[in-house]
Amino acid sequence: MNLIEGLPLGLGGGFWFLLILFGVLLDWLIGDPPWLPHPIIAMGKTIGFLNKKLNHGKHKRAKGFLLLFFVLGLTGAIVFGLQWVLYSINIYLYIIFNLYLIVTSLAAKTLAIEVRKVMSALMGGDIEVSRTQVGYLVGRDTSQLKETEIIRATVETTAENTIDGVLAPIFYLLLGALIPVPWLNPVMLVMLYKATNTLDSMVGYIQEPYKDFGYASAKFDDLINFIPARVGSIFMLVAGMFLGYTFNDGCRIFKRDRHNHKSPNSAHPESVVAGLLGIQLGGTNQYFGETLEKPTIGDAKSPLEILDIRETITIMYGSEVVLMVLATLMAVIIYSF
Repeated sequence: MNLIEGLPLGLGGGFWFLLILFGVLLDWLIGDPPWLPHPIIAMGKTIGFLNKKLNHGKHKRAKGFLLLFFVLGLTGAIVFGLQWVLYSINIYLYIIFNLYLIVTSLAAKTLAIEVRKVMSALMGGDIEVSRTQVGYLVGRDTSQLKETEIIRATVETTAENTIDGVLAPIFYLLLGALIPVPWLNPVMLVMLYKATNTLDSMVGYIQEPYKDFGYASAKFDDLINFIPARVGSIFMLVAGMFLGYTFNDGCRIFKRDRHNHKSPNSAHPESVVAGLLGIQLGGTNQYFGETLEKPTIGDAKSPLEILDIRETITIMYGSEVVLMVLATLMAVIIYSF
């Protein structure tokens, strides 16, 4: 059987679903061990190099489109080429390679570890360390943040990354398992998603020097996150209901404040968390020396507290469980007939 026969690389959707499920479990158990090479780091280095080479002079917006197309094309070519070679050599090498990429595309455990570092520093009363730790997670200036501002930044980035780092990758993995196109398998789809997400996180800002250069990456990231942000927020609400948070307020704030952000997607998960926890997010932040005014999200029924960070992590894991339970039920129905 060659590469283009049958379903993705000759393997059916049932195989891919089992691999995805195993990948989610491995992410929960081991996350991203520091000794293991990570494709996102390679993407980041490539984007950083191209940013230095292209982000200057005239026609920055056109160069930004070139950056987007080149990074996506390079990512797709490398993934497809390695899949082809490993599939031709040995099916088990092919399976291990794809499982490795699935695990690296998911960030639940890694996100939880990094976010808990901020929480631990705050609980220990070390404001400087907590500023440094949250600075690794957000794009805003954290050097002068007060405790409540650090908590807000951490809760916001955890809520956003529940979509970007957890639910959206699973969405594209599952979508790839359902698409009967040989080369557009789940791993190919999720790696293209992660490449776009990495582009947006590095150059997708509205401040200089990225305003024009990052335009294409930011808009494409908005597009591919449009459905995951909305569907994923529903999973977060359902998780909040099962976990005993204020579900009615979660629904109310989600309906009212889900557009209170310059990004078309970010306020969706943030509004869910704000409603479920009875807190207020959003407001003014500093980016690259510029003050960015943002509307608030949620009602300040309760003051921001350190333990709100822990509760947001719980919502993240809960929404992932809800998605995987639903996906498993659908897989049983689809692949039983």
